[in-house]
Amino acid sequence: MLTQTLRSMERDGLVTRKVTAAMPPRVDYALTPLGTTLTAPMNALRRWAQDHMVEVLAAREKYDQKNAL
Repeated sequence: MLTQTLRSMERDGLVTRKVTAAMPPRVDYALTPLGTTLTAPMNALRRWAQDHMVEVLAAREKYDQKNAL
């Protein structure tokens, strides 16, 4: 799944992929300038998740109790 995600991000121009002939083979990924523009929105999403984790966990628990088999 990780490989598929990285390949998709490469296709979208968000990362570059560099294969190094070594034993074992090595693959390095780096953000492109376009990918770097996602840093601020991703940090904002991370902060939101941290700020609201208690509420999200409570909602999950309430949902799971309501939908228990």
